[in-house]
Amino acid sequence: MSDGTTAVGRASRQPLVAGIAAALALLTLVTVAVLWLTSDRSEGTTDTGTPKDTSAEAGFARDMSVHHQQAVEMSFIVRDRTTDDEVRRLAFDIASTQATQAGMLQGWLDMWGLDKTSEDPPMTWMKNASSDGMDGMEGMEGMDHGSMKGMGGGAYKPHDGSLMPGMATNTQLDELRKAKGKAAEVLYLKLMTAHHKGGVDMAKGAVELVKDSTEKHLARTMVQGQQSEIQLMADMLKARGASA
Repeated sequence: MSDGTTAVGRASRQPLVAGIAAALALLTLVTVAVLWLTSDRSEGTTDTGTPKDTSAEAGFARDMSVHHQQAVEMSFIVRDRTTDDEVRRLAFDIASTQATQAGMLQGWLDMWGLDKTSEDPPMTWMKNASSDGMDGMEGMEGMDHGSMKGMGGGAYKPHDGSLMPGMATNTQLDELRKAKGKAAEVLYLKLMTAHHKGGVDMAKGAVELVKDSTEKHLARTMVQGQQSEIQLMADMLKARGASA
């Protein structure tokens, strides 16, 4: 009886999930268009104000899109591995926010006439980022210097599907798929905390290097939002007798 009820419940959620995805896609397109049309692009990286293929604008848009896509994937995985409302609500918030932001970043690449992928290694655009504080980041926590070493062609080496600092490996994703209940919750919170820390460092690099005012603003928003969620996840882990 319980299996049948679960199957019906999952089936009934499919139209809702599809509707949410469609709404997010529409919102993303509208947001990209409005922000692009109303933004100040006087500091563009070409004579026409359009970022070049090798610019920080393009590099950040590509790399953060990939980074965000894994966060969305992990959030959908844990949704089906636990019934805990708090974790499922956090997973929904992260998936919704990062799917929308990834859509904005890819939308800008389309508007700039640039490919969504590059032959350069991930984080190449960050090679000129400073490691001892960045312009315009007053009031925010300092960058994790250890993570910075792995960015911009530094010490970090992609492995087992982990392309950038903070990203989970394929092995870790498989473990999350197999975990259930509290074990899945704890693993998700640990993986997402590491993921957020890598994302925050990348976004701080964008705040320093990106000239496009709209993209810079989005990067600032990412820093603030993900730092807040890191603290929230620390509290959630503590409540479950664990730590990041």
